[in-house]
Amino acid sequence: MTDKGKLTDNDGKYLLDIARKTIQQVLFEQKEDKQQEEVLNPVFTKPRGTFATLTINGNLRGCIGHIIPQESLIEGIRINAINAAFRDPRFAPLTREEWKNVKIEVSILTDPQPLSYSDAKDLLEKLRPGTDGVIIKKGIYESTFLPQVWEQLPEKEHFLTHLCLKAGLKGEEWRKGDLKVSTYQVQAFEE
Repeated sequence: MTDKGKLTDNDGKYLLDIARKTIQQVLFEQKEDKQQEEVLNPVFTKPRGTFATLTINGNLRGCIGHIIPQESLIEGIRINAINAAFRDPRFAPLTREEWKNVKIEVSILTDPQPLSYSDAKDLLEKLRPGTDGVIIKKGIYESTFLPQVWEQLPEKEHFLTHLCLKAGLKGEEWRKGDLKVSTYQVQAFEE
């Protein structure tokens, strides 16, 4: 991520606090705090791709986001925090009983860039584990893994196979060389 768009640790803590307060307000049916929020960094008002990830005891509990910016960074954090907690189709909505065990991570994305490659070998050589988030697309099928997923799938072949399966494609589809591939980077903050 370029220094221009890079956030400080304090910015990250602020965004995590926003995510937690937003989920808590919905979960416990609290009124929105009408007090004007102090915006610490002008980058918060700029459109950015964002993801919110919830875990309980290290296990995924919800993860939703926008790769392509649809709103300001801070609004994206709010929207995706709610979506990860209550609208991830892989999970039932978050319960009050689970709340005390939830850990939150927010990810701020760079704009995706197309990755040109000639064949499966070339694709493997160009991927940067732990650095690149990867988007694959073929027809109506599309999927992404954040760079953090490399921690669970460090082998490039396994990473791409699981990414294809997530998209609804056959696991070996990436070997054919006809996927559209884009990469992006992430700055992540976690509690």
